[in-house]
Amino acid sequence: MATPVSEASVLASSSAQGSMLDAKLSKSSPGKWGAIIFGIMLVAGLIYIGTHLSSDLSVVHSASVFPFILLGIALFIALGFEFVNGFHDTANAVATCIYTHSLEPHIAVVYSGILNFIGVLLSSGTVAYAIVQLLPVELILKVSKGSGFAMVFALLVAAILWNLATWWRGLPASSSHTMIGSVIGVGVANQLIHGRSGVSGVDMDQVTKVFKALLVSPLVGFAMAAALFFLFKLVARDPRLYKAPEGTAPPPFYIRALLILTCGGVSYFHGSNDGQKGMGLIMLILVGTVPTAYALNHTVGKGEVQTFAAVSTQVAGALHNYEDPNAVVGDAQAELERFVTDHKYQPETTLALEQMVTDIRNEATGYGSLSNVPAEMQANVRNQMYLTSATLTLLPKFGPKLSAGDTAVLANYKKFLDKSTKFIPTWVKVAVALALGLGTMIGWKRIVVTVGEKIGKTHLTYAQGAAAEITAMITIWLADTYGAPVSTTHVLSSGIAGTMASSGSGLQMSTVRDIALAWVFTLPAAATLSGCLFFLFNKIAG
Repeated sequence: MATPVSEASVLASSSAQGSMLDAKLSKSSPGKWGAIIFGIMLVAGLIYIGTHLSSDLSVVHSASVFPFILLGIALFIALGFEFVNGFHDTANAVATCIYTHSLEPHIAVVYSGILNFIGVLLSSGTVAYAIVQLLPVELILKVSKGSGFAMVFALLVAAILWNLATWWRGLPASSSHTMIGSVIGVGVANQLIHGRSGVSGVDMDQVTKVFKALLVSPLVGFAMAAALFFLFKLVARDPRLYKAPEGTAPPPFYIRALLILTCGGVSYFHGSNDGQKGMGLIMLILVGTVPTAYALNHTVGKGEVQTFAAVSTQVAGALHNYEDPNAVVGDAQAELERFVTDHKYQPETTLALEQMVTDIRNEATGYGSLSNVPAEMQANVRNQMYLTSATLTLLPKFGPKLSAGDTAVLANYKKFLDKSTKFIPTWVKVAVALALGLGTMIGWKRIVVTVGEKIGKTHLTYAQGAAAEITAMITIWLADTYGAPVSTTHVLSSGIAGTMASSGSGLQMSTVRDIALAWVFTLPAAATLSGCLFFLFNKIAG
């Protein structure tokens, strides 16, 4: 049973600890060695990015500099989102480590930034395209046109504005939630512009999958952290673990080592999951502005194309089994665009899909490798592949009942299509990692104070910090394994709330209310803001 604590003693302790923390944070800075290390990483990263970007753009021959100017502006905004994500979300990874004095702030931030950087570099890209799949396919196919640019700019600007607003209030709101709300807002606005049902062009299955991850992960975080803290109390009887940090003294060695390790783990998995959120959008920007360089994955060579051709023939034969002999289709691409927009299957859909599969096979084998596809054809071939992949995703649900064998054949073929169109160059990962790291170094202080002092009625103890960090690390790792986007912010803050509830110290309901309200209002606010911006930008773009 928890020992009763008087309100006066809690307030006195809070005031004393708060003033000590404020003093420490006010004096903290990146530090000489921290600045040197990050400076070296930044310079090396910029050289790497510049070299590879220049090499990629060397194949682009344009009489106008406009595409390059547009590319620069769009990348600046996209990396701006990642920068804001850095001091908004990544700061959660270092919050408990700094608050418990396990590491000095400048060391913790650099340490977290390095592991976050590694996590981004080693990420698979699955989460990046899980976000992109929420967008209407018709807008993705038009990404090089006015409506496509309006889409990208609207959702990025909306996400940045909402993240800045919640950060300014010191609320650990979710950048993941913000981005997904912005994506849905653009999708709904696009449907309304064209006089269709607001959600008719949105992949609701993908939306449901994403929201299950975002909804369940905080509940898992709360329950797991509460259970871990209870386990700590059963196993570890050292009374120092259950006291708030006093002065600037670090925790006992073993708990300090655990906090440092889990801080690194959360940072790494945050990079591998949350760090991907802007990557897919950056790829849309690259495809829209310089399709010659980025529409197709040029690493797909002759050997893979030959395998792809054989699989394509197998797929065409499988689809032929489900064709209506009376079906006739004039424009295969138009028919598939209609199907992925309204999700209404008709006999012509299967015939159109078979024709598209055959056309893509003939184009790929004719050129030999994707890098040999003529510049003027790169965007068109990509759109055919992307549209076919989207159709194959929807066909099992809205189309004819497929046999298990044919389902496996189509799934294997879809992997080839996705490898050709859903890829992320290493320099993009480096750019995102640097933006996240820079953001973390600049804006972590507000979130540290909220996490350490404003969730529970008492300040965070060493054991609570360790339980919350272990929970966040495991939850994000599992989500990354299954390609599901989750919020580092929500998982960690709910974990801390779970430890406070488990300890019997209680929660500061005002902070919990603010976090809950931010969670509830983030999606509609971001969606409304991005939808309005999309209307505006679409009107400007004509």
